[in-house]
Amino acid sequence: MKYCWRMVIVITFMMFLAIASSAPSADQCKKERRLAINACKSVLYGRLPSPSCCQRIRVSHIKCICSVITPKLAALIDVNRFIKLIEGCGRRVPHHFKCGSLTIP
Repeated sequence: MKYCWRMVIVITFMMFLAIASSAPSADQCKKERRLAINACKSVLYGRLPSPSCCQRIRVSHIKCICSVITPKLAALIDVNRFIKLIEGCGRRVPHHFKCGSLTIP
């Protein structure tokens, strides 16, 4: 019985470390935003996302991107197009998700 509890504690600790180590720093977030902007510039001009843009959408930390969506920026975003682009790249967008000042229906 003691062995089982020790395993649970070790596994829980390992999961905590994995989650904690995946939290991006401010510098990492800044770098991710710059990479996303560079990879997805064509989307701003009405084009479909490139393969490199889709890759960036799939690997970016959502916390890094959402932290800069202000009310002013959110007013410029077509939410339905935003969702289609992200999901078209293979990343799921949950209903009622709040991303900065943007709420997904």
